[in-house]
Amino acid sequence: MHIDGQCHCGKITFEAEINPEEVSVCHCTDCQTLTGSPFRVTAVCSRADVRLTRGTPKIYGKRGDNGLMRFQHFCAECGSPLFTSGEGDQAYDWGIRWGSIRQRDALRPVRQIWCQSAAVWIDAVPLLPGRPQD
Repeated sequence: MHIDGQCHCGKITFEAEINPEEVSVCHCTDCQTLTGSPFRVTAVCSRADVRLTRGTPKIYGKRGDNGLMRFQHFCAECGSPLFTSGEGDQAYDWGIRWGSIRQRDALRPVRQIWCQSAAVWIDAVPLLPGRPQD
């Protein structure tokens, strides 16, 4: 599936080819901290399938529990998370952050990872009262 997207301020834009069956929810504590949210949604792809069309993301690296670096690519202007990448065997494994994808309504997660770190109240979200706008 061909997608495109951008950061919140529009200084960084991209196009990519992804498999909609490679969209996942991550409940790990790093994703919670980096997003300020209970989980993060990512479309997994190959580096070769991503093309920046404007701007260059800033990159922050953190060593994971497996000993490898995981790089977070984000807009230095607005802070929007855009991509994740790794090193070594994982250097060409990229993830595109769901919120930055224009076609995100067509991308439903197919799996969850790091479920042991999920917020204990996550299953109650559908039961909360809601308003269409505020």
